[in-house]
Amino acid sequence: MASSNDLAELASLLKLERKEARKARRATEAIKDVCEGFGASPAVSATASEPGRFADYFRPWREFRAPDASDIALFRDAVKDAAPINKARTADVKRAKPKPIAAQRTADELAALEASQLAMHPSPMSWDIGADIEDEQSYLRGGVSPDLLRKLRRGQWTINAEIDLHNHTQDEAHEALMTFMRIARASGHRCVRIIHGKGLSSHQKIPVLRNKVRRWLQQKDEVLAYCEPRPNGGGSGAVLVLLSGVR
Repeated sequence: MASSNDLAELASLLKLERKEARKARRATEAIKDVCEGFGASPAVSATASEPGRFADYFRPWREFRAPDASDIALFRDAVKDAAPINKARTADVKRAKPKPIAAQRTADELAALEASQLAMHPSPMSWDIGADIEDEQSYLRGGVSPDLLRKLRRGQWTINAEIDLHNHTQDEAHEALMTFMRIARASGHRCVRIIHGKGLSSHQKIPVLRNKVRRWLQQKDEVLAYCEPRPNGGGSGAVLVLLSGVR
């Protein structure tokens, strides 16, 4: 008596046989269709053997042949009634491109300017109290907190007004400076800038107004402190003045 394993094996063999039979029948039908497409005789179709590769079902590859005069004439005759398509408006790609912008260099310059304005990298020689090269570079009235002068050097005070004393004689500069100080005082300004120049155009290149202006400022009671601005704010050719508030 057959066991259950024998019956399962028999069923698998029958299933495989039916599958092979279907494959053979499909292959025979495909060969018949291909032969009919090539115009082969029924005898050839009947005796054709089963192909060994799937690619054998297709027509053989033929080398490309350039069209001759008859082919070109046939094509032109076929498209003689065709009308050309109107050319649409397109972008002008021939116009000059804009010049490139050095974005990184611009960012570096802005960062350096911001660092200089915030005194992130102060000079060890001229930006700390007590380290001035000359006494005239800065002034702090007695009894005033040194923090005011330190903040003035670091640019933490907003400049409210300024006066330019270029092309002034000593008398004209003194009168203009006194008038400017009175107006600034009356207007409630706390920080002003006085541009006196570096004396490059004066006799023997001596900065006469530079020393005069600073001595005049020391004589004014409303002047709490002054110092030279940074090079980008005038340097030795100007002075920043901190005034007392109006009572």
